[in-house]
Amino acid sequence: MTPGDWPAVEAIYREGIATGNATFEREPPGWEAFDAGKLRVGRLTALDGTGSIIGWVAASRVSDREVYRGVVEHSVYVAGHARGLGAGRTLLHAFLHAVDGADIWTVQASIFPENTASLALHDRAGFRRIGRRERIAHMTYGPWVGRWRDTILIERRRPTG
Repeated sequence: MTPGDWPAVEAIYREGIATGNATFEREPPGWEAFDAGKLRVGRLTALDGTGSIIGWVAASRVSDREVYRGVVEHSVYVAGHARGLGAGRTLLHAFLHAVDGADIWTVQASIFPENTASLALHDRAGFRRIGRRERIAHMTYGPWVGRWRDTILIERRRPTG
């Protein structure tokens, strides 16, 4: 993912935000903030047959504390018109391959329970559901505005061997 990819990445991010089931954020950050907050490893885009970006994946450290250096939180977003075509699976597998080759041993995410497609994608990729965080945050926008939302905490540990 490069700065030149940002307009397409941001548009896909906005689509996800509009669903109300992708993030608590109400607006994507600018490129500079996004770039500063995401790791270089595993920052990928998916392209369709015409070379257009149809999805992206990126991760950030969960903590600046050294003991958590190998624990990241990731996000996978797929354009609405490309959902169900395998882009999410391709992105997630490529991302996991990249982070497995780095000093990362745990990949986690918090997913809204209503985002059944994302939960199923992660289940198939070997993530485990480790808990439900009830009423963790209050939605300030979109179809769920004014409601407290739950999230499902998932994780995947790097295979050993």
